[in-house]
Amino acid sequence: MERLGLATRRHTATNRGLAARFAAVACASVIAVSCVTFGVASAGNSSRTEVAEFGLSAAASATPSAYASPTISAAPAPASGGVSSTTFTSGSAAYGDVSEGLVLESAAKRDVSKGFQEIAAEEEAARIAAEEAARAEEQRHIAIAAAAKAAAAAIEAPVLPDVDFTCGKAVFVAEWTVRIDAYLHGSPLAGYGSVFAEAAWENGVDPRWSPAISNTESTKGRHCFRAYNAWGWMAESWSSWEEAINAHVAGLASGYGYSISVANAKKYCPPTYLDWYAKTVNEMAKI
Repeated sequence: MERLGLATRRHTATNRGLAARFAAVACASVIAVSCVTFGVASAGNSSRTEVAEFGLSAAASATPSAYASPTISAAPAPASGGVSSTTFTSGSAAYGDVSEGLVLESAAKRDVSKGFQEIAAEEEAARIAAEEAARAEEQRHIAIAAAAKAAAAAIEAPVLPDVDFTCGKAVFVAEWTVRIDAYLHGSPLAGYGSVFAEAAWENGVDPRWSPAISNTESTKGRHCFRAYNAWGWMAESWSSWEEAINAHVAGLASGYGYSISVANAKKYCPPTYLDWYAKTVNEMAKI
């Protein structure tokens, strides 16, 4: 009897140990499943947030039952009276993967060609605007030139008689000295007719041109802006009228040619060349 009682006690203790072990395993399983459930639910919420951020419609984010949150169910206890086990079930084990797939698919399908088309349209519009501006500027210059030609044609400038250089230096200088002195009479340049005449002969320049410019620019030397500079000639100044006359006539020959013209007037006095031309050529006709 004592041996039977000892065996019974041992059997009972063994069963209690096994029951305790089963209980510990069950508790650990419940805790693990709870953690997994929480993680999956968080992943689902994160995926739904990404879906909203990428602009998926409510219909796309409203997943069917296949993507429902995982649930925990307990399996029925075994008939033998053992400890029941807890099972983990889910509508879809790949719920998070499917949501992320929807997000990536939506991003891939977004149409970015519209942005490229807008950039191309803006560049084309800028090119067309630049071409139109260039054409308008070209037409403006053409109109200015046409107006200048019309104004020059409308000037009633006197026809200047030709200057005869075939008569020889002595005759040339004598004739033009008298004519230039008569024109400059009473001015600071009076008496320098022979200097003008000789300079014109030596440089092959119309002898009337330099004296006439002195009237247009300084009223025949009365209002010079530099010493002995009666012609508004750049920023030059000289030490005497003789030096100044020779320098100016030589400058006309090298920079402008034989005599006055509208083109030479534009070069000599660009701001008001037509007025300058009309005044100067009329003075030349007086000599």
